[in-house]
Amino acid sequence: MLLIHDVNIATMVDDTGYGLIEDGAVLIEDQRITWVGANRDLPDPGRSAKRVSYGGRLLTPALVDCHTHIVFGGHRAAEFEMRLEGATYEEVARTGGGIVSTVHHTRAASADTLLDEALSRVDSLIAQGVATVEIKSGYGLDTETELKMLRVARAIAGKRPIRVKTSFLGAHAVTKEAEADDYIDDICVPTLHQAHAEGLVDAVDGFCEGIAFSPSQIERVFVVARELGLPVKLHAEQLSSLGGAQLAARYHALSVDHVEYADDADAKAMAVAGCSAVLLPGAFYTLRETKVPPVHAFRAHGVPMAVATDWNPGSSPLGAPLLAMNMAATLFRLTPSEALAGTTRNAARALGLNDCGRIAPGLRADLCIWDVTAPAELAYRIGQNPLHRRVFGGVL
Repeated sequence: MLLIHDVNIATMVDDTGYGLIEDGAVLIEDQRITWVGANRDLPDPGRSAKRVSYGGRLLTPALVDCHTHIVFGGHRAAEFEMRLEGATYEEVARTGGGIVSTVHHTRAASADTLLDEALSRVDSLIAQGVATVEIKSGYGLDTETELKMLRVARAIAGKRPIRVKTSFLGAHAVTKEAEADDYIDDICVPTLHQAHAEGLVDAVDGFCEGIAFSPSQIERVFVVARELGLPVKLHAEQLSSLGGAQLAARYHALSVDHVEYADDADAKAMAVAGCSAVLLPGAFYTLRETKVPPVHAFRAHGVPMAVATDWNPGSSPLGAPLLAMNMAATLFRLTPSEALAGTTRNAARALGLNDCGRIAPGLRADLCIWDVTAPAELAYRIGQNPLHRRVFGGVL
């Protein structure tokens, strides 16, 4: 039994704020939180526990990065230069760059190489307080490479102290090798069946956009996901409004991600369906977008807002969840408490998890101790990492 005490605790159990407990303590046993409260109210069993004092530091749930693409080969720094010279994201994609460029490098890389490079990225996330990460496929676009990516993602949890949730993103881009409809039928859906049979898939994702797949094409993938008993999520309304959010709502998706072009009707549909909105300010920033997500509509309809890095080699080469929080606050006008909820409680919800992202009895003891005095400092600071200690499954 472990007692973490002399901390100020942002429990994040309250939908309207931090749920702050000043001069608090957390009792941990068998990887779970058994008690949380003020030091003065410590129950008798906790008095014999091993004690660790953190001198008034801030304790929060460990962070959850609920949208990443961190298994990939190569980089796309040249495209970064192209965009700065005036090329749009769509123009880069249509000239053979973009996602298709990463597909080439990912296909060519061995599983060992992909794993080594992904572990380096995971180490960076762990160093910033992340205890759970979602990892997507989608840079293979053929059966062999999609499965290779998912196997690498699964292997990460055996190499590092982190939970990994996988998403099959076979419907990510259209290559020159096949028409979109043929690709869905001949490659994407059969690969999904095989990946599911191997136990490699926790959720099914897609990219619903003019440069990718239409809502009707994505729906064919969602129908298969439903048959397999897998939850869905969707990249939607990032560059235009195609009806992806409404499609996701009809399938009770875990989340709709990007959502810059979502509107009030989309927010209402998402709320009714129980979908979370995953805000990805790294892509917004990198692509120099100007259309911000309808945060006011999400608030008005009670749509939980998560915040993630979207770490990928093209549109969001962002490996800093704390910076994502700051960007969500500065660019999208989230409050600091919304930004922290977005990387803890709401991020866990966006992955369908109910055992992390908050500090409460019965939940996993995935925690962060920060060298700050107020929770708002986590979203306020730019380019700083005040993590003092991460706790994973009760282990310091």
